[in-house]
Amino acid sequence: MTADTTGIKGKGFDLTRLLAERGAERYDLHARHLNHQLPRMLHTIGFDKVYERAEGAYFWDADGQDYLDMLAGFGVMGVGRHHPVVRKALHDVLDASLADLTRFDCQPLPGLLAEKLLSYAPHLDRVFFGNSGTEAVETALKFARYATGRPRVLYCNHAFHGLTTGSLSVNGEDGFRDGFAPLLPDTAVPLGDLAALERELARGDVAAFVVEPIQGKGVHEAPPGFLRAAQELLHRHKALLIADEVQTGVGRTGDFFAYQHEAGVEPDLVCVAKALSGGYVPVGATLGKDWIFKKVFSSMDRVLVHSASFGSNAQAMAAGLAVLSVLEDEQVVANARRTGDLLRTRLAALTGKYELLHDVRGRGLMIGIEFGKPSSLGLRSRWAMLQAARKGLFAQMVVVPLLQKHRILTQVSGDHLEVIKLIPPLIIGEREVDRFVDAFTAVMDDAHGGGGLLWDFGRTLVKQAVANR
Repeated sequence: MTADTTGIKGKGFDLTRLLAERGAERYDLHARHLNHQLPRMLHTIGFDKVYERAEGAYFWDADGQDYLDMLAGFGVMGVGRHHPVVRKALHDVLDASLADLTRFDCQPLPGLLAEKLLSYAPHLDRVFFGNSGTEAVETALKFARYATGRPRVLYCNHAFHGLTTGSLSVNGEDGFRDGFAPLLPDTAVPLGDLAALERELARGDVAAFVVEPIQGKGVHEAPPGFLRAAQELLHRHKALLIADEVQTGVGRTGDFFAYQHEAGVEPDLVCVAKALSGGYVPVGATLGKDWIFKKVFSSMDRVLVHSASFGSNAQAMAAGLAVLSVLEDEQVVANARRTGDLLRTRLAALTGKYELLHDVRGRGLMIGIEFGKPSSLGLRSRWAMLQAARKGLFAQMVVVPLLQKHRILTQVSGDHLEVIKLIPPLIIGEREVDRFVDAFTAVMDDAHGGGGLLWDFGRTLVKQAVANR
């Protein structure tokens, strides 16, 4: 019997009161009980803000100042924060009191979301729902190995596919892999190198090749024709193509999936997550061909050979269905293409003006801004100072004033890279483009004019980098 706490003042759980009483402790709590290096890093670069609320592509602090979000929670907030359609769907599913996760029935929402997702990839037939991008990749790796009977998976240098042990085995960055060996016996090839791919396939033990159509680290796109040619090579050697669309999918690059930019590419397995969640409930999905699923789940004895405790939960499925409805009703994918083209074009026009700005690349609203060695003597000496301490410090120098002076949240695209990656909510428009370009131009003017504050901060970063060696 549950104790009756009615009328007892101060008893029971009150989230609003808890946040009011303890919210100011957020950084101290994290330092004591979670990853202690995160608050330390945020304090060091001046990112230790206190955001009070968020909506769409903006945050607000306690003083009512707005901050433009050009990071979208690393791509999670595809339809913006707290979209009313997604909020309503979650309220509705909670109010419905569904008999969820009984494990021994078939609820309607997973089937409906799978049906809708597959409509964007009509060459695929079935879906497995997990809880994250790394789970979606893990599922694809397991399914590819079992379906082909082969052990090895190929991946690309500098790839990022997740941080659990299986997905870490196909992660192309040593910084993430160091200290976690032994990993699975998988092999890296350069993005775009068909000869290297064919050499590995010729060994006869490759189950699949997993690839991001546009790499998140550095924002590098597969060369034109590479995905289709890789697919043909793989199928000739009876191996599978896995497209990791965890970040690029659900409209990010101006098509629903990034592989669809290249005609004739039909991956055997596709991994989806991030934006499908609506920013509320973690969800991952692995889409695949019928024969692959039927090999994995080949009998009733194998019905639970691969499962996830919270996979297909009603809240996640409702969020996913609501997100896909928003994408269609509000023409979000077309907006990502149009706004991304505008932003990329305006930024690319600045490369001739600023010698530190070397390249602007990407598709849709996945854009990389790369900095490089300047030509003038004064800037070259300052650049050399930063590079000697730690590669990537100049990009961090740009990120900080964008937040501190212009209230725009961005971040570098990877460790030791002089690249800022823009992955804003897909709902931004010309107003946000204007605000970002104006702010970025001001920061570049400061950097090229020898602005004291910017380079003073650079010296602070150099001292910090040297101290951490």
